Amino acid sequence: MAGTLVSLPPDVLEPESARGRILVIDDEPDIRESLEALLSAEGYQVDLAGNATEGLNRLESGIYDLILLDLMMPDKSGMQVLGEVRSRDRETPIFMITAYGSIEVAVEALKHGASDYFSKPWDNEKLLIEIERMISKRRLERENTELKRALRERSSFPNIVAKSDRMLKILDLVGQVAQSRATILITGETGTGKELIANAIHAHSARADQPFVPVHSGSVPPDLLESTLFGHTKGAFTGATAAHKGYFETAHRGTIFLDEIGTISVETQTKLLRVIQEREFMPLGSVETVKVDVRIVAATNADLKKLVEEGKFREDLYYRLNVINLAIPPLRERKEDIPALVEHFFTKYCRENEKFLDEHGRSRLTFEPEAMQILLDHTWPGNVRELENAVERAVVLATGLTVPADKLPESLLESRGLRVRRDESGGLAADASLFEVLADYERRLIVEKLEACDWSQTAAAEAFRIPLSTLNQKIKRLSIEIRKRGA
Repeated sequence: MAGTLVSLPPDVLEPESARGRILVIDDEPDIRESLEALLSAEGYQVDLAGNATEGLNRLESGIYDLILLDLMMPDKSGMQVLGEVRSRDRETPIFMITAYGSIEVAVEALKHGASDYFSKPWDNEKLLIEIERMISKRRLERENTELKRALRERSSFPNIVAKSDRMLKILDLVGQVAQSRATILITGETGTGKELIANAIHAHSARADQPFVPVHSGSVPPDLLESTLFGHTKGAFTGATAAHKGYFETAHRGTIFLDEIGTISVETQTKLLRVIQEREFMPLGSVETVKVDVRIVAATNADLKKLVEEGKFREDLYYRLNVINLAIPPLRERKEDIPALVEHFFTKYCRENEKFLDEHGRSRLTFEPEAMQILLDHTWPGNVRELENAVERAVVLATGLTVPADKLPESLLESRGLRVRRDESGGLAADASLFEVLADYERRLIVEKLEACDWSQTAAAEAFRIPLSTLNQKIKRLSIEIRKRGA
């Protein structure tokens, strides 16, 4: 961090046009003016303070890359200012400036946390060199700290596999919001891992040692959901032979995860709104309220805004739930994650089946290139859950360390024709993905080779030095129409 009192990411520390932001604290106007002219000419953003009090006030409200601090000032000495700053900020470089250039004063300032020491009159060239060196050093340290923080946060989600930028940004956001009390709405298609994200939020919150209670609203009959959530008293309805705690009471001091929130009835929505607003609810059949401290994380694969417009979901509840929205992208939009997910699921199911493991307990299985290409080409309507099922099947059916395409589910093999989007002129679409670009290039190579071989697939396979079966799989996947020989 480059600030004195708060830590901010590098992109908010200074304008891109500035080499850094420097605060000059000196009671002599001539000194301030000369330093401002010198530093501004070098591209630095310079703020000036005429005394210690003004300087400390600027440090309270501003972020600086370096401070130039006069040792002798009328209201407070530079040593006092140095002490106050260092009591709260150990990072920002501070250069002491004094007319009293004794060794004793210099050593004392350095002992109290000064970064360097310059006597009046100073050497401008040396001062500029040291300022640039110190700011560059601090920026490098700050970038390393930020990188380590990001890696630490991302590696602290052991059950979530992510390599794509979109998912890594989601994990960064999870790390930021976990410690808050804010209600969170997770949106995304079925199978994208919304419950894993909810669990990660709970695990990284102050409530981690308290219950995490998942409620799959869509699987609970509507007439039972209210008593399931809020509990009921004995005799509240036919069959209620004893009082029963609901999930909200079970989740007290912890987190409740309400999956498929868009399926709950309007009546139950009203009760849920009261829990969010008042932190209390009334069990079914009771006349007494129950106070509860619960962090709510909701999830949906439905368009709640559309449900609000249709009168099926309360607008006020929607805004109460949607304080922070985490939108999980579908797998087809983050195909960079597929190889890492495959490796993760290979290890998971090799351990479960006690087969194909190395000495470290990791899977030794890999997919043949053609099988992996089919996985990359697939649109994954079932998202990560569908991929997991495909990998589990491959582990069960595998007879060797390299898994061929025929061990994949029939649904993947039947739908493996890759759609390459094109514009009106027949060229690739302007927003074509990397996979479409590669598929288009591969298709053109194969067609050219087939034409050169008079459409003999055997000759083309030999020319490519690949098995005929592999070429046939590619022809089918790329929807290449085979012409008659001699045509």
